[in-house]
Amino acid sequence: MEGASFGAGRAGAAFDPVSFAKRPQTLLRVVSWVFSIAVFGPIVNEGYVNADSGPELRCVFNGNAGACRFGVVLGLGAFIACAAFLLLDARFQQISSVRDRRRAVLLDLGFSGVWSFLWFVGFCFLTNQWQRTAPGPGTAQAGDAARAAIAFSFFSILSWVALTVKALQRFRLGTDMSLFATDQLGAGAAQAYPGYPVGSGVEGTETYQSPPFTETLDTSPKGYQVPAY
Repeated sequence: MEGASFGAGRAGAAFDPVSFAKRPQTLLRVVSWVFSIAVFGPIVNEGYVNADSGPELRCVFNGNAGACRFGVVLGLGAFIACAAFLLLDARFQQISSVRDRRRAVLLDLGFSGVWSFLWFVGFCFLTNQWQRTAPGPGTAQAGDAARAAIAFSFFSILSWVALTVKALQRFRLGTDMSLFATDQLGAGAAQAYPGYPVGSGVEGTETYQSPPFTETLDTSPKGYQVPAY
């Protein structure tokens, strides 16, 4: 993008919602947002089943409550982050400071990279616990919810890796300094320094005169003469 700073144009430009909605990064955020709901939603609604030995509830993933909590926290974190970064993307072009834009892109890059890794860990963790889960009435009842959480955990890995790549591309774009220097340099080159106006009281070198109250010294003094009587 010519004349752009970290993938965005000049600060203060009008916001175009149609072009913003068509951006690949926006579509990836929305897809990741939906995937996060598909992970923590089934776990919250159907991830806890009645234990065989009593009325208490246990996690469908091998009875490991940590697996259910990890999936819920991971999905909720991605849900909130996608909404926050969508708002940041919408306001990104209004940020006039290059340093603030760089910080925003670095935050996006770092968070997307970390969450991609956490989704990978979550997918492996939930898959492992589900494979160790003993069959039973409760397991059969919540089996679809568990498999949906695992599947969308895998899809979330792909979407967040794509977001990380997009953030890395924005960071590599960096800043085109002509975006901020073109106006100043163009104005400076078009305008010359004004000279002294006519009749301003400042005279040229041709009209320079000797300063007043000066005496001309005789550089060839006469010799001494004896007075005549």
